[in-house]
Amino acid sequence: MSNLRRVLERQGREEEKIRRRRAEEDHEANEEEEEMVVAVCMLNESRQHHHRRATNVDRYRHSRGKNLLEDYFIPNSLYHVSHFRERYRMQPHLFQKIMHDICNYDTFFVQKYDAVRVLGLFPKQKLTTALRMLVYGASAEQVDEIARMGKSTILECLVRFSNVIEKLYTRKYLRKPTARDLPRLVQKA
Repeated sequence: MSNLRRVLERQGREEEKIRRRRAEEDHEANEEEEEMVVAVCMLNESRQHHHRRATNVDRYRHSRGKNLLEDYFIPNSLYHVSHFRERYRMQPHLFQKIMHDICNYDTFFVQKYDAVRVLGLFPKQKLTTALRMLVYGASAEQVDEIARMGKSTILECLVRFSNVIEKLYTRKYLRKPTARDLPRLVQKA
């Protein structure tokens, strides 16, 4: 009996040691897990401070869009058709056709509401911005002063405009002149 008692006592002590060791391991694992969670939270917080979006600058783009419409695109506009021709190197009716084609091809140029339900830029604003850069060789900063659009938006307008023009009109207009085209082009020159 005494041997059995000793064996049971020894087994009880060993089981207690195992329970203590497991409890210590669990405690250490919990501490490590807490440290890991704190480290991840601190990392996320530090990243949030560095990667926040810049606040939106009110550029009064709608008043500039309204001015553009009043300057060129309404009956009895401020500037005559000849001024439009000088500034954009095309007649207003051709501009309207190109704008219609581009808006049907790429929805970027269509006026939409943004994420905070503010009405976006007019299609005419986006197109005239790209044309000003192409016609005058103006930089995005120069066009920003006139159009009151952000540099990234201006550059996106230019890139998308160029891509759409190439895709829509390459076959018909952006090709080598044919023998039939040459006399007409020489006469125009």
